Amino acid sequence: MKNFCLLFFLLMVNFSFAQIQKNDSLSLIKAHNNSTKDRNEKSQNEVLEEIQNKNTTTKVTALSPTKAGLYSAVLPGLGQYYNKKYWKIPIVWGGVGTGVGIAMWNQKQYNRYREAFVASVNGLPHEFSNNPVYTKEVLGNIQDKAKRQRDYAIAIAGLIYILNIVDAVVDAHLYEGRHDPDLVLKPAVMYDEYGGQSMKTGLSLSYNF
Repeated sequence: MKNFCLLFFLLMVNFSFAQIQKNDSLSLIKAHNNSTKDRNEKSQNEVLEEIQNKNTTTKVTALSPTKAGLYSAVLPGLGQYYNKKYWKIPIVWGGVGTGVGIAMWNQKQYNRYREAFVASVNGLPHEFSNNPVYTKEVLGNIQDKAKRQRDYAIAIAGLIYILNIVDAVVDAHLYEGRHDPDLVLKPAVMYDEYGGQSMKTGLSLSYNF
């Protein structure tokens, strides 16, 4: 009788232990499935988010062409500063400044020889009276040349001034297009399959739509 009770007790303990192991195994399987499901859902969400980020157009602060043109009209180079094209400012200043400087120098020369020419025509002494080379004809030709060069310098300075305004307006208008990720213009290496050279450098224009 004692042996039978002992055997029955051992069987009950073994059965209970097997049930516990089974429940633990089921819990581990469920936990593994839940973690795998969460990981898969997370990865899918990340993939969708990446796709949306790539398809979303990059927001670029647009510049006003009107403001850029007005700034350049008030002060040459200010429109380029507004467009963040700082390297163009010295070019604009150099062009306009050189033209104005040459015009002022030729105006001074014109006034100088004009006074001598008028005095020579009226028979009065002038700056070049002691030099027989400077006759009325020579003084007249020199004053005309100085006037012509002055007018050319003014025209060139005015042209640079106008180009400075046009450049600022166009640059501001194209600012957003240059920062469009779907429109890319960049240096590239091109391979020539039919020519003698293995590769060439050039520009690559890529447009995605």
